[in-house]
Amino acid sequence: MKLSPDSPLANARALAFLRISVGILFLIFGQYKVFGTQFTLHGGFQFWISKFLEEGAYPFMIPVLRGFVLPHATAIAFLVAYGELAIGLALLFGLLVRPASACGLIYMLSLLLSANYPGAHAPLWQYFGASLDHSVLAVCFVSFLLGDSAAAWSLHSWHRRPNIPA
Repeated sequence: MKLSPDSPLANARALAFLRISVGILFLIFGQYKVFGTQFTLHGGFQFWISKFLEEGAYPFMIPVLRGFVLPHATAIAFLVAYGELAIGLALLFGLLVRPASACGLIYMLSLLLSANYPGAHAPLWQYFGASLDHSVLAVCFVSFLLGDSAAAWSLHSWHRRPNIPA
């Protein structure tokens, strides 16, 4: 049976492909943080927060980064590491996709506000251009929240499939 590009199954597979792709990205970035110690215990997280403060946090985020994030850097580094890994696994397997996507959206928005400030006098389009590395993934997470991205190619869809005798 050939699927037309506008069939519900084709759309479910396209969304599932995007979900799995984003999940693999999060697995890649989460695994080295979880299975190595540079990010969590040896200053990697603090390095990035300091870089954000030097190069472009939104002004209202600076006190949050300095007053809360840096004093609790090790605990937050572990939260980031295991959070990325958990989001990646959830998206890859299609389990708890909406809760994982909500967490991913919050994470992307916090990164966007911590790292992508183009300056007070920048034209509006530069705000969007500066945020592409985080806003594109945020839009993916919104899509996973709105759609049924676990309808295809997920453990849930595999489990509810009827048994067909060979």
